[in-house]
Amino acid sequence: MGKSRGRSKGRAKQPDEFELIRRFFAPLAAKAPGAFGLTDDAATVAVAPGRRLIVTTDALVAGVHFPEDESPQSVAARLIGVNLSDLAAMGATPEAYTMAIALPKNCDLGWIKAFADELGRLQKTHHVTLIGGDTVATGGPLTVCLTALGSVAKGHELRRNGARAGDLIYISGTIGDATLGLKVMQDGIAGLGKRHAKTLVGRYRRPQPRVRLGLGLVGLATAAIDVSDGLIADLGHVAQTSRCTAEIDVERVPLSAAARAAIALDSRLRERALTGGDDYELAFTARPSHRNAVAALARQVRLPLTEIGRMRQARKDGKGGAHLVDVRDGAGHLLPIVRTGYRHF
Repeated sequence: MGKSRGRSKGRAKQPDEFELIRRFFAPLAAKAPGAFGLTDDAATVAVAPGRRLIVTTDALVAGVHFPEDESPQSVAARLIGVNLSDLAAMGATPEAYTMAIALPKNCDLGWIKAFADELGRLQKTHHVTLIGGDTVATGGPLTVCLTALGSVAKGHELRRNGARAGDLIYISGTIGDATLGLKVMQDGIAGLGKRHAKTLVGRYRRPQPRVRLGLGLVGLATAAIDVSDGLIADLGHVAQTSRCTAEIDVERVPLSAAARAAIALDSRLRERALTGGDDYELAFTARPSHRNAVAALARQVRLPLTEIGRMRQARKDGKGGAHLVDVRDGAGHLLPIVRTGYRHF
């Protein structure tokens, strides 16, 4: 984390990047011998025999992935949450992480301290440790990039390409809360009560990576993905790599009481809930013969796992390409979905 660049001029009263690392980030690496106190340019990670290292990276940019005035605690929670969710989707045990952070020139020490303190709290919750990275100054927006490292028994990682026609489709938790929470923050939802609004915003600001569920799905799920870009879009990724068509019943998609209240006020929000993203729940497929095992896992991890559809034989769309996802109502009628999910470009 000491390989810093971009030292800015005219900030004599501010600590330099190495002092920032020593004061705020080195304590987060104290329990990782291979981090060497963040005094070297790299770290070592020991992986037990017979296990495979899983690596994932996500970047968050102020004004793009979170509001520019977002609290440091929320930024830390999203940063950790979205990356550990990727590990969960592969059935991996979190081990450590590296972090690169580009701090605006007007970023004060109080913000950095609160950010680091929240990272420390979340490290304890998720049993991970910072082991390195980079700290720079920027004239642009706050940007944080985290690389999470996990491990899984060799050959047992969950993938997106294992679903087959006839497999059941499940989703954990509830869908749509985060994107509706973002709408509350940006535009508001007229008539929505304060309690429901607070619930939705909380789901956006503090994603909960389903690590325990991911571990329990190893050997049970045929395919898995975390819902980051929207339920329809992410199921489309599974369908495409598995060469199937996913079919879901919109009436079975689990919604929280807060999301139901919002949709009751504006029916157009139902499609947003299905396509908006940022839920970081796990969508997965399993053989019909494993229904009881899935129910048992739900009880074990104390998390609802709802069957919402089935994988079908792949079929073509009207243009000769793959038709990935069918969304049907309770009567079995196809519903038109204009926008399937979040697009980064």
